[in-house]
Amino acid sequence: MTLETATLAGGCFWCLEAVYLQLRGVEGVKSGYAGGHVPNPTYEQVCGKQTGHAEVVQLRFDPDVISYGELLDVFFTIHDPTTLNRQGNDVGPQYRSAIFTHDDEQARVAREKLAAAQAHWDDPIVTELQPLETFWPAEAYHDNYLERNPQNPYCAVVVAPKVAKARKTFFDKLKK
Repeated sequence: MTLETATLAGGCFWCLEAVYLQLRGVEGVKSGYAGGHVPNPTYEQVCGKQTGHAEVVQLRFDPDVISYGELLDVFFTIHDPTTLNRQGNDVGPQYRSAIFTHDDEQARVAREKLAAAQAHWDDPIVTELQPLETFWPAEAYHDNYLERNPQNPYCAVVVAPKVAKARKTFFDKLKK
C-alpha cells in the first residue's frame, strides 16, 4: 500500500478530522496549521489571527481505496466554501476554506472539483487553492478531539452534526 497526503482547511479542524476519520481508505488524520508566515505556530497564536495560518487537517490516504477527488467531494459537502474566513459562528482567517496541494496532479484535480462544486452553490466559492509550503502539526490535545470530548458543547452542536451529515451522504465510503 502506497499512501498519499492531502491537506485541507474548511473551518475548525476538529470538524474535518472527525469526518475524515470515518472514511475507508483514510489511514490517518492530523490537525495542524498551514498557509501562514510564523514558524511552528501554537493554537493560541493562530486563534489570535496574527500568524496567517488556517486550521487544517492533513490526511494520509490509500488512493486505491479512496481517491483525492473523492476526498474533495467530501470536503465540499461538509463545509460552506462560499464564506470568507468563516464557518458558522467560527470567524477569522484561521477558519478559511483552502486546499493545499502536494503536487501538480492534486492541483489539477482540485481545480476540476472547485469548478464542479460551484454548480451546487448560489454564491461564489472562495476556497483558496495553493501549493502546501509547510504543515505545522497542532498540539496533541487536538487529536481525536470529538472521540475524546463528546460532551463538549461545541462537539455536540457543531462537530457531531457534520459527522452525521457525512455518514448519511457518504455511507458507501464509511469504515465498517
